[in-house]
Amino acid sequence: LLDDIVLTHSLFLPTERFLQQLHQQYPGGRRGAPGPPPRWEEGAGLQRKRAVLAVLLHFLETYKGLLQEEESAGKVIKELYLLIMKDTSLYHDLEDEILKLHQLVETVELKVADETPPPNKQVKPLFRHFRRIDSCLQTRVAFRGSDEIFCRVYLPDHSYVTIRSRLSASVQDILASVTEKLQYSEEQSAREDALILVTMASSGEKAVLQPSEECVFTTLGINSHLFACTRDTFDSLVPLPEEIQVVPGDTEIHRAEPEDVANHLTAFHWELFRCIHEVWGPGGSRRGSVRGRRETANLELLLQRCSEVQHWVGTELLLCEGLGKRAHLLKKLIKIAAICKQNQDMLSFYAIVIGLNNAAVSRLRLTWEKLPGKFKNLFRKFENLTDPCRNHKTYREVLAKMKPPLIPFVPLILKDLTFLHEGSKTLLDGLVNVEKLHCIAEKVRTVRKYRSRPLC
Repeated sequence: LLDDIVLTHSLFLPTERFLQQLHQQYPGGRRGAPGPPPRWEEGAGLQRKRAVLAVLLHFLETYKGLLQEEESAGKVIKELYLLIMKDTSLYHDLEDEILKLHQLVETVELKVADETPPPNKQVKPLFRHFRRIDSCLQTRVAFRGSDEIFCRVYLPDHSYVTIRSRLSASVQDILASVTEKLQYSEEQSAREDALILVTMASSGEKAVLQPSEECVFTTLGINSHLFACTRDTFDSLVPLPEEIQVVPGDTEIHRAEPEDVANHLTAFHWELFRCIHEVWGPGGSRRGSVRGRRETANLELLLQRCSEVQHWVGTELLLCEGLGKRAHLLKKLIKIAAICKQNQDMLSFYAIVIGLNNAAVSRLRLTWEKLPGKFKNLFRKFENLTDPCRNHKTYREVLAKMKPPLIPFVPLILKDLTFLHEGSKTLLDGLVNVEKLHCIAEKVRTVRKYRSRPLC
């Protein structure tokens, strides 16, 4: 039960409250209790120390990455650590646990975040918010909330400034960097013509971001950009023009080997999946709190990547000129999906099959007729595997037979977590719904199992 609560508490209880309860209740026994439990009557001190250490070690192992970014978590863990270290001379039987605790605290490197980055700290480009022609040339990597990135903020005339910012920076911090780049004076910024930050989609839809909002980079869509403007110029904002003039047939996909494409897809998606934090369910959802956004940055990236692959498949086929060339490309894409399935990269496999099931692709009757019978039968099997009937029964059976490492179809896991969270109450008549905690913890453990072995 303790394992389930620690794995799932952030879905229902803010971390600060959880840490406060951990700090207040465990060291001195349960608050308000008439006395220690019967099994603690003899050697109560040693047993209680072991109880605290068990919770603390489990908590540190579960939240290694997240603890580096939460100042309140670091303070409480440090305080408990110092109290335990003071008692080492009194409780020699705790040497093994204390040694493990010491190693974990060193691994986590608990410290208050320093605003001044070290000289050699690598700054990552956030590829989704650059021009698409630039994004093709950038190395795509996973992100953490404390990472520093380069990003572009556009102006009403479609010129831009490139700023260096933390991934978790607030709108106010971003505007301060933009203002400094544009050399706005403090007096001008204080007047009504101070800058505001706007998200602009390619469709023309725009929204003003509030100064207190954080982690805005993780919430932007693939075709969205950040604009800085004054209130007066907000109505005149228009989307960026098309950055790339696509020439039909001018693509690397026709020259690339299916094995190379599939392996690159698997390697990149594994890197993103490996960096997703374990607790990224309904409580840390995409529309959730600022802390939730920090935890789900790589989840956002993976979900957008899934959409990218789907649209890439359909776009490449529809831009391909010539019936023979298009049929050859269709055959190659089916082969890539087969290799992804063999690599146990079910995310890429699903994305490619969904892309090939696009209505515009399905209407290419002559192209599908020219496809060899062997590949037609193979694609029918793929369609059966991705069939959503009976809650994706076929896919779940195939996935259950696979051994780690593997990349699951992440949107389905999100669907399951949402159903568990929304479909039953956490508290009922003042009692905790333990069965719900067990179910959600089992989902978290499943994700942990998928990543339990490194990808070769």
